[in-house]
Amino acid sequence: METGLIFKIAAVGILVSVLTQVLKHSGREEQAFMTSLAGLILVLLWIIPYIYELFETIQKLFAL
Repeated sequence: METGLIFKIAAVGILVSVLTQVLKHSGREEQAFMTSLAGLILVLLWIIPYIYELFETIQKLFAL
């Protein structure tokens, strides 16, 4: 896994947490939830190729 990806995920986590706190304190809980959900989906989209590669490697390892 690339170190750049880890830094991107950390940056998104920090940004989403700050935005969520700001939105919650201004009374916009629904938008705070949508921001958290968008951050989660973005990170999952970045990680999916690595998970796919992991499953392919395991499949080749056990020759299924």
